[in-house]
Amino acid sequence: MRNKPDSNCSCDSEKPYSDCCEPLHQGQLAQTAEALMRSRYSAYVLKLEVYLLNTWHPDTRPASMDLSGDETTKWLGLQIKHSSHTDTDHATVEFVARYKVNGKAERLHEVSRFIRIDQQWFYLDGRFPED
Repeated sequence: MRNKPDSNCSCDSEKPYSDCCEPLHQGQLAQTAEALMRSRYSAYVLKLEVYLLNTWHPDTRPASMDLSGDETTKWLGLQIKHSSHTDTDHATVEFVARYKVNGKAERLHEVSRFIRIDQQWFYLDGRFPED
């Protein structure tokens, strides 16, 4: 599993995990929607279900997740294609996440919407753009 404190973060920021997503996973608030997006990707890599649920907007959040049994998915990398703020409390992040399931290469291309409430960013939802 990636993300030892002295290794580069799995979100492909080229920063050490300890200086990138780890503080967010431990409770620090993301300063931007992109930072939250990166930390959520790393949370999928690390199977941090509680973090994913806590950073998902309550109106669109699933009741539960079960990543513990998913041993067939291997996350390969994250590319942020575009990040923009509509205003101080609304943002979008377009990304491509690459992964393998049972050895077959896949990619998730999404434009995610984020909203900030009381200084905390939340993932709201996403759409899949035409490639």
